[in-house]
Amino acid sequence: MQNLWENYRAAIILAALVVIGLMLSIYIVPEEEQAVVLRTGEPVRVVNTVNGTTGAGLYVRVPLIESVRLIDKRLLDLEMTDEEVLSQDQQRLLVNAYARFRIVDPVRMVERAGTTDGVRVALEPILNSVLRQELGRRTFQSMLTAERGSALANVRANLDRQARQYGAEVVDVQIKRTDLPDGAPLQSAFQRMQSDRQREARTIRAQGDRDARIIRAEADASAARIYAESFGKDPDFYDFYRAMQSYNETFRKARDGEEPRGDSNIILSPDNEYLRQFRGRR
Repeated sequence: MQNLWENYRAAIILAALVVIGLMLSIYIVPEEEQAVVLRTGEPVRVVNTVNGTTGAGLYVRVPLIESVRLIDKRLLDLEMTDEEVLSQDQQRLLVNAYARFRIVDPVRMVERAGTTDGVRVALEPILNSVLRQELGRRTFQSMLTAERGSALANVRANLDRQARQYGAEVVDVQIKRTDLPDGAPLQSAFQRMQSDRQREARTIRAQGDRDARIIRAEADASAARIYAESFGKDPDFYDFYRAMQSYNETFRKARDGEEPRGDSNIILSPDNEYLRQFRGRR
């Protein structure tokens, strides 16, 4: 009986050891994470990486010898808040920007940065530096135009080149806000922008007046040529045309309430020579 109990207890202990061994050996890799298996601190294999062939699920390791480091596989954010940047036109700008990155080489990330937070700490000053360099080559006004897109593309390319040494890939860089500091610099910038717009409006208006004068002069020359040709062919038409102009000017003043020749009324005899064109007489 005693031997049976001892055998039963040994079986229980053995089963417990097997369960504990399985618990220490099996690890789970979620879909949104990738894993690096370390043996005595050195990476030996990876699981469920961005460009790898293995996927999420249950995996086995050597207990007590191998450890597993789980690394986020999703896009991660890198924030830059209210950093002061000097533009090409010597404007002090407060810039809020962010970058999105992901870990594409987890082994290098573990060796160079340790964790994703370590990657953030390494990339923050780099983002600050490349953004300062790029905005320092551009004016504040250019950052309000389509040129902003090319500037951000350059920032992303430069930041991505630096991030590769930490096993990260930068997929996007955006500027949330680009503001001038409060106070005199802000008012001075607004006044300068207003003066630039007014100067541009004056230039456009002057060009429009010039073009209008050219068009009007060409039209008057064309009209004069047509009139001259018409008058030369038919002198009676010239007499008729001049009479119509005179009637229009005289009766317009009377119609609009102006006083022709100091009087408020016009009284003419039906047989007056001035009205001969109304009577159809040449």
